[in-house]
Amino acid sequence: MSGRFEEIDWRETPIGAISLRRRLDPVLKADVYEVKLGDEFLMSSLFTVAEIELARLGLAEQAGTELDVVVGGLGLGYTARTVLEDSRVRSLIAVEALDEVIEWHRRELLPLATSVTADPRSRLVHGDFFAMAGSDSGFDPEVPGRRFHAVLVDIDHTPHRVLHPSHAAFYRPEGLRRLADHLHPGGVFALWSDDPPDDDVTAALAEVFASAEAHVVTFHNPYTAGQSANTVYVARRDPAGHAPQ
Repeated sequence: MSGRFEEIDWRETPIGAISLRRRLDPVLKADVYEVKLGDEFLMSSLFTVAEIELARLGLAEQAGTELDVVVGGLGLGYTARTVLEDSRVRSLIAVEALDEVIEWHRRELLPLATSVTADPRSRLVHGDFFAMAGSDSGFDPEVPGRRFHAVLVDIDHTPHRVLHPSHAAFYRPEGLRRLADHLHPGGVFALWSDDPPDDDVTAALAEVFASAEAHVVTFHNPYTAGQSANTVYVARRDPAGHAPQ
């Protein structure tokens, strides 16, 4: 722990002012790292259980080894770090739209930065995840058209509360079909959401993938002295590569 508050970095970006701050939380008596876009909180190290479970639940659906994984939204690195803790993972591409966030990791301004950037299996890619998902070239600029065993996404608040209107099409069946084209047969798509399970989201996933399930991830909230929850959706492509009828 250090001083009570520190603004580590502040930048103007095309989507607004972004800042990285560290504050000493009086309840937890621990440092909390937060990223804000203008007055809106984008990321926080305060509650990370669901970000970690996004990786665990997604990779649990894969029985194989030598896994190639994409994380959409690098953020503070909790999902990426958990992916790399799985010894079956051969490679990780973390796609992040904000170059400033990638720079914070490379400058080791975040607690988990070294565990992500120093791992030889890991590569940080600056790009628009949603545009890449909808393209033929996909997520690896060095190997256009490359397929992956898992794609794990934590970018928008929910499929209905997106950070930019252009993201909304991704969560519809046609957008999900484009994403599924970048997965190997039997590949997994997992998605974090701040809302309770949504039947419309599950239905859209089921229209594209062979299976789709919503997992409620609960965690202790020290501010309410109770439980809070996020949702992780996990969908799996048919092992034979066929789309649902």
